[in-house]
Amino acid sequence: MYNLRNRHFLKETDFSTGEMNHLLRLSEALKHAKYSGTEVPHLKGKEIALIFEKSSTRTRAAFEVATYDQGGNVTYLDPSGSQIGHKESVADTARVLGRMFDAIEFRGSAHESIEELAKHAGVPVYNGLTDEWHPTQMLADFLTMTESAGRPADRITYCYMGDARSNMGRSLLVMGAIMGSDVRICAPEDLQPPEDVQKIAGEKAAESGATLTITDDPDEALTGAEFVHTDVWVSMGEPEEEWDRRVDLLKPYQVNSEALEKTGEADVKFMHCLPAFHNKETKVGADVIERTGMDDGLEVTDEVFESKASIVFDQAENRLHTIKAVLVATLGS
Repeated sequence: MYNLRNRHFLKETDFSTGEMNHLLRLSEALKHAKYSGTEVPHLKGKEIALIFEKSSTRTRAAFEVATYDQGGNVTYLDPSGSQIGHKESVADTARVLGRMFDAIEFRGSAHESIEELAKHAGVPVYNGLTDEWHPTQMLADFLTMTESAGRPADRITYCYMGDARSNMGRSLLVMGAIMGSDVRICAPEDLQPPEDVQKIAGEKAAESGATLTITDDPDEALTGAEFVHTDVWVSMGEPEEEWDRRVDLLKPYQVNSEALEKTGEADVKFMHCLPAFHNKETKVGADVIERTGMDDGLEVTDEVFESKASIVFDQAENRLHTIKAVLVATLGS
């Protein structure tokens, strides 16, 4: 057992391998309790502020339902609902909210903002996503993989395909290094994790025994992978010419049926943090796919997304149970 009371969760390296495994075990217990109707509330009287500079489905829903399930309350602050970064500094906002709330979740762009919140709030601060790291997603991903494989994380092999400079590419590299996994990061050289992130991962792997492979060769990365992850290739707000350049670089890294076959694993699973551009059934998906001419999907084909290999909705549900574990471990009575 680990005492994580009043701890921040800003990035994966905030917790040790043992502490991460503790959170995963707690997630399993809380998930079982919810399904069995035996859940005991540990957050009675707790108030949690949710600051969202970036919109969200899974992160917001998971934090809200987790808190309500555990007897607490949330206040949602969207970009128009607070003065943070506009009329009031991050530090001043932190000092105000820290006097009213028991914890603060932040989802936004600059990682420096959440570091500043944590420095001044005086209460636990949780990262719902920044441009650099996505730690709550990592807990959900590792719970999903260990559930699916029936084995601990240090006996799991997975591959991430796509833009690995992103928060998902960075986080899957570093989290796997902490957990002792066999991690393959597959991206064109221009889109591989930054050197400082690779250095952190190497240091953690030396402690845990993880195996790290960073390559631009899908054949090398995919062989033997039990799980294949990807994420969106482009973000709204980026110049359209950047879309063209990025898609040209990443076409060989699309997760399609051929990519899954290259793993050589009959029971290979596909994972995605969502939302995914796998068809034209959303305005953004239609715009991106039509612009790029990739009618079978962008980062993943619709065939793979809708296949029996896809466990993306198990992964999405596990955001709830793992976020609940973080809240209970850091705030629970």
